[in-house]
Amino acid sequence: MMMDPIADMLARIRNACMVRHKTVEVPASKMKLAIAKILKEEGYIEDFRFVPEGPQGKIEIVLKYDENKRPVIAGMRKVTKPGRRVYVKKDELSKVLGGYGIAIISTSQGIMTDKEARKKSIGGEVICEVW
Repeated sequence: MMMDPIADMLARIRNACMVRHKTVEVPASKMKLAIAKILKEEGYIEDFRFVPEGPQGKIEIVLKYDENKRPVIAGMRKVTKPGRRVYVKKDELSKVLGGYGIAIISTSQGIMTDKEARKKSIGGEVICEVW
């Protein structure tokens, strides 16, 4: 049984990037689809699509590489963990790598980047950081 599905998704993406795979598949959920949408909007992945297969379906993520075939995603870190939830208030949202990366936040208004949360002046649970 998988304990932390979001950490599993991040690990699969990280591992696929390290071995230069074109795509990676992860089991689907609403939260994972929202995270994939943010990664696409912020330019960290080429594309993603939901594949209705089995009871829950899966998400196929097309990874993005630069002209030197280096992954665009330099690093990913799960911040909140099942045993240690990390919540931040609107004025405690810090920038990832001085603004070069993003934090993905789960708020009362949905899942969004730290930049959007700062703009809307809301806090929430920090899911992960990507740079």
